Amino acid sequence: MDAIELLTQRTSCGMLEAPAPTAKQLELMFQAASRAPDHGLLRPYRFLTIQGSALDRLGQLYLNASLVKNPDIEEAQQNRLLNMPLRAPMIVVAIAVIQQHPKVPEIEQVMTAACAAQAVVQAAYAQGVGAMWRSGDLMFDANVQKGLGLNDNEEIVGFIYLGQPMRDRQAPEMDQSLYVAEWTGE
Repeated sequence: MDAIELLTQRTSCGMLEAPAPTAKQLELMFQAASRAPDHGLLRPYRFLTIQGSALDRLGQLYLNASLVKNPDIEEAQQNRLLNMPLRAPMIVVAIAVIQQHPKVPEIEQVMTAACAAQAVVQAAYAQGVGAMWRSGDLMFDANVQKGLGLNDNEEIVGFIYLGQPMRDRQAPEMDQSLYVAEWTGE
């Protein structure tokens, strides 16, 4: 696959199955992440990999954090929370590591972490691994962050679900005129 094909044809895969990416595939994904634009070379990101029985524990963490906010969650919603991490054989948690720096503001560091996460997603696609970048309220939940071992200067930028695509997906055609315009200064 050439680079332009990768950049123009990658699409998210919401339906994933085992096996999880191999150690070699993960190594290449994280190597790609290290090439994200990085003002000041701070490497303001890190990743957690979650698989196997740890996925069940992540579901329990989601449920426990949600019960703190709402102890009356219905059983169907409790089951949904428990099963959320089981939609893929592996989840990579992308984390921004914010550092005090006189020239690199926090927002740039978060953007670098997001670029690193996107590089993981792109490298997954390049290797035939399906990926889905998920977000949502749980990534901002203090109990989830604590349960995942985040420090006070860290925040989750996404949960990247990885596995084998259960079906082929084609990138939808996009009308560039909907999001690209020329500014002439007049």
